[in-house]
Amino acid sequence: MATPAAEVIAGDRAVRVSSPDRVIYPATDSTPEVTKLMVAQFFADVGDGLMRALRHRPTALERWPKGVLPGIKLGTGRPGEKADAFYQKRVPMGAPDYLESCEVTFPSGRTAQEVCPTEIAVPVWCAQMGALTFHPWPVRRDPALNSWGDKPDELRIDLDPQPGTGFTDAVRVAGVARELLADLGMTGFAKTSGNRGVHIFVRIEPRWDFVEVRHAAIAFGRELEKRDDGVTTAWWKEERGERIFVDFNQNSRDRTIASAYSLRPLPGAPVSTPMTWDELAGVTDPKAFNLFTVPERMADGDPWAGIDDAVCSLQPLLDAFEEQGAVELNYPPDYPKMPGEPPRVQPSKKVAEHWDAEGRRIED
Repeated sequence: MATPAAEVIAGDRAVRVSSPDRVIYPATDSTPEVTKLMVAQFFADVGDGLMRALRHRPTALERWPKGVLPGIKLGTGRPGEKADAFYQKRVPMGAPDYLESCEVTFPSGRTAQEVCPTEIAVPVWCAQMGALTFHPWPVRRDPALNSWGDKPDELRIDLDPQPGTGFTDAVRVAGVARELLADLGMTGFAKTSGNRGVHIFVRIEPRWDFVEVRHAAIAFGRELEKRDDGVTTAWWKEERGERIFVDFNQNSRDRTIASAYSLRPLPGAPVSTPMTWDELAGVTDPKAFNLFTVPERMADGDPWAGIDDAVCSLQPLLDAFEEQGAVELNYPPDYPKMPGEPPRVQPSKKVAEHWDAEGRRIED
């Protein structure tokens, strides 16, 4: 017999949760099992911080409706692919009337209506649909900010450990990044990725387009390389070595990072958790911050509570990009060829005479 639906109070609404006892995260040696109802309640419990990350932002959903179970993998979006977990870039069918959306334009030129959360009931309803991780764009649907999908208000620095490195290396590099930001007159806010990495968000004036923000991220990575030889901006994996990769392409249009207070699809229900810089410096096990432990932190407030009051100019990094020679780096492979982009071929497979000066292949 099916378990009756339950309700989660989310702001002024009661959100219905069907199959509330469905196991989403199996128990581990250190954590009990997590049910669908517990996921929905978690988002309601961290609502203040979660909405600070999502409010008025077009948001893609990472949906795991059958749970984070052995054998279930996240789909890549390839044509004809069958997957039990997937990214949802359009408003799901059956959305409640209080769920608002906004149109986004992808690099291909196609458009879509994405979820645009305006109240905590929206992510709680998304949990009813199996969403665990929220992927908001770095723009807000607010004409007062002149940012209707074209003018980001965040610079996102993704410190991604490569094989041979780990979370403690990312934490060390994050400390160097904090010093660099201070020298640039910028303020960063750090969080765990929920896995092995560290994310740093910087609120910026919504004056620059995606290309410029991406160039600023490249410039930041290059400056960070100068300060720490354990850092790389090399796009090709074969060139990165055992270093922390600054993933500058996370600032490209339609590239998103898991939001603050998102759950991650890993054993134990870890959370991408905002932290003070001093706290981050002492963390060795990011999985200790999970669905069971993070809500208690909210009693002392959100470490990112002041992020909207720390708006920075991107100009120092754009100046640095020019001083570095304004050298472009590769875009993601699904992008059209971009102006000034290097050839899209692994360095180990590149034969110089097969490419012209603009990175176009010379046919035989």
